[in-house]
Amino acid sequence: MTENKIIKPFLRLSGLEPLVVRPETNFVNIGERTNVTGSKKFARLVREGNYEEALSVARQQVENGAQILDVNMDDALLDGEKAMTTFLNLLQAEPDIAKIPIMIDSSKFNIIEAGLKCVQGKCIVNSISLKEGEEKFLDQAFICKSFGASVIVMAFDENGQADTKQRKVEICKRAYDILTTVAGYEPQDIIFDPNIFAIATGIEEHNNYGVDFIEATREIKKLMPLTKVSGGVSNVSFSFRGNEAVREAMHSVFLYHAIKAGMDMGIVNAGQLQIYEQIDPVLKELCEDVILNRSEDGTDKLLAFADTVKAKNKAIVKDEAWRNEPVEKRLSHSLVNGITDFIDGDTEEARLKYPKPLDVIEGPLMDGMNIVGDLFGSGKMFLPQVVKSARVMKKSVNYLFPFIEAEKEKTKQANIKAGILNIEGAGPAKILMATVKGDVHDIGKNIVGVVLGCNGYEVIDMGVMVPTEKILQAARDNKVAMIGLSGLITPSLDEMVHVAKEMKRQNFDIPLMIGGATTSRLHTAVRIAPEFDNGVVHVLDASRSVTVAGSLLNKETKPAFLSAIKAEYDKLKKDFGNKRSAKTLLPFEKAQQNKPVINWESFNPVQPTFTGTKVFEDYDLNEIYKYIDWQPFFIAWEMHGKFPQILNDEKIGEAATKLYNEAQIFLKKIIKEKWLTAKGVIGFWEANASNDDTVQVKTKSGKNINLEFLRQQMAKAPGQPNISLADFIKPESDFIGAFAVSIHGIETHIERFNKELDDYSKIMLQALADRLAEGFAELLHEKTRKEFWGYATDEHLSSEELIAEKYLGIRPAPGYPACPDHTEKYKLFELLNATQNAGIILTESLAMYPASSVCGWYFAHPESKYFGVGKIAKDQVEDYAKRKNMPVEEIERWLRPQLDYDA
Repeated sequence: MTENKIIKPFLRLSGLEPLVVRPETNFVNIGERTNVTGSKKFARLVREGNYEEALSVARQQVENGAQILDVNMDDALLDGEKAMTTFLNLLQAEPDIAKIPIMIDSSKFNIIEAGLKCVQGKCIVNSISLKEGEEKFLDQAFICKSFGASVIVMAFDENGQADTKQRKVEICKRAYDILTTVAGYEPQDIIFDPNIFAIATGIEEHNNYGVDFIEATREIKKLMPLTKVSGGVSNVSFSFRGNEAVREAMHSVFLYHAIKAGMDMGIVNAGQLQIYEQIDPVLKELCEDVILNRSEDGTDKLLAFADTVKAKNKAIVKDEAWRNEPVEKRLSHSLVNGITDFIDGDTEEARLKYPKPLDVIEGPLMDGMNIVGDLFGSGKMFLPQVVKSARVMKKSVNYLFPFIEAEKEKTKQANIKAGILNIEGAGPAKILMATVKGDVHDIGKNIVGVVLGCNGYEVIDMGVMVPTEKILQAARDNKVAMIGLSGLITPSLDEMVHVAKEMKRQNFDIPLMIGGATTSRLHTAVRIAPEFDNGVVHVLDASRSVTVAGSLLNKETKPAFLSAIKAEYDKLKKDFGNKRSAKTLLPFEKAQQNKPVINWESFNPVQPTFTGTKVFEDYDLNEIYKYIDWQPFFIAWEMHGKFPQILNDEKIGEAATKLYNEAQIFLKKIIKEKWLTAKGVIGFWEANASNDDTVQVKTKSGKNINLEFLRQQMAKAPGQPNISLADFIKPESDFIGAFAVSIHGIETHIERFNKELDDYSKIMLQALADRLAEGFAELLHEKTRKEFWGYATDEHLSSEELIAEKYLGIRPAPGYPACPDHTEKYKLFELLNATQNAGIILTESLAMYPASSVCGWYFAHPESKYFGVGKIAKDQVEDYAKRKNMPVEEIERWLRPQLDYDA
């Protein structure tokens, strides 16, 4: 009975991994590009039957931060049922996509039903309604429920779409009663879309549409509190399309009120809104008038104002009026806006005003940071802004530090003289952060540390490649309240398990937070949490770290929070164990028999211009700059969206543009002042493939090196092969290439920024160094295709086409989906002599140092393509271990995420 009480009535969805929509969850972002009505590219790929490439659209949505994937096949030129079935079946075989829940979206219920037969986990149906009467509505509801799906219910009945508050609430309540009392739905599985319509259209009847939605949402959540509310926000500003400044303000104002009323989700681009409080006061007032319908001439005034605004070239007027405010408000303004220009003077003024220097920190500075935390937590502030706020806070605290120390000494001497024991306060909770042993990546950890620092925690950053014993000793020495572990590469997962085991063995009673690119809630539940009994929680990103830390460090909320997490993880582990079955995989021998059919008779390999290696000592960064893919740069700052469209995004465009412009200035400084050096090496060798997924490479010295590749083992749809990279090398007389590139020189500047308490510049430099490394890899790949190997000499592609990988050939990297075994880097480094030629060192966990490094193979065959190996079974692991002459247990350690069995 106790266990049942902690299973709270949240909306629970899942793909391979769960998505639990809790009360503190911000907007749930739904990726909409896998929708033939919303993406011309996706529609074209589906019509052409190019489902493999269509899957890449879905994968990109997941990588860009979508928490749910909307799939729609409503096109007059398509067999919707067939298209939905084919695409979803293929999608389910791609773990990196299938991990998030699916929204099956169609106006035709037969297509929805076809989709329901394909998806695993718990999906959403979009949508059902009462427009054809209760009988049809119930039939569809029962079918959805039989598949375990949650449903979106449109506010639509036999008389049409609901436009007034009364109609919206009546229809939703009627649907709710039918679903809960007749169809047996749980309230939390019902999502209402009460219809957002355009306002300020000039038609008087439309003026109250915004109020109707907001008030209907409030009433719906009051009458049916466990249900969710969704809607298409961009509809509200449709009258002002083309004027992004006004639309952006309208969306911010509308969401401010709608979210307060209870709106939960919508199909929107991932990201944050501009700060509501900082919308131009005149424009905000006009938007409020229109959205809340509180002025008869509100539409006319907003239209008149819109004529004066040029969205593409908004003039930013520097308003210095805030400098006339009291010092407390000035400090708060500087913190919220990341302004360091006046911080020393304002801090000194506050120090003289308050009895003690510590009072300045605990008073106006923390008040300002509380505002920052609230804005970030509610989705009204961006991560780059938060990092800038932290810079201001650190500079102010640093200014006060000598005065605080002097005050401490003064108090200490006075107490000693008076014979009074000097008892200091406990201070803020301390959180230790570390990237685990063997791993060198720490941008994400740095960002989490900044966000936690902005919310009043003292963060002790241990840096990278930190051994377990050093982590635990520092935790004891500093009496920390929590440990946070980060890692990017696969072996880091096992290292985190080791830390958890040691914490248990050494009787630690503080919780453990897990984060990093390779980590997941599923892995945490299955592998890490069972090893430590005092709380292990996976944290998806920086914005969630604050909520998790607060729940874990609050004595009142901690027990219930940990109980809920434990119940969730126990269920996740149990479900995972039930799902892991060899039935989903082919026997390895059959997978090998289902390899791609390639006509080798008609393929004549192009011979590279040289064999052996070619070294690049100090490549021109000005040339590399042209090859930068900016989209991952924004993702590093937790600003999700496609580049360059993100610069014009309705919600985050302004902040994204500002960040981009600052990055350009920063990058030009890096290049002009020669902060960084690009080093690289490429190589080509004779090669041939054997029948057992091995590629034999012959070096110039006559030595043979066998490269071992894994093969997809999941059951595929008819006609879809099980691929291995070895398939793209001819059985005889072919060639293979490799590369390794790195950006050097970052350490001196990172040290300088640390001394200057400038997290913003530090993270900016790390993110740009990563982009330069990837750009260098892209540049050398192009030169390889057109010059050094020369198999595509007539290639003429734009930057956008290069980023979209429209070229012939591929450059897969060891440790990534097509070849997930990191140990093959040893052979790549031996062939290239990469440590000497490119200055790259492999750690014991096979991470590359410097962190801004990229390596991989070159394949030239025109049919070669990127793919994910996915899950593999014991029979392939044993075969692979035999080929590599390594113990099976060692192979399992490196390939743990791929294993379809417990090892």
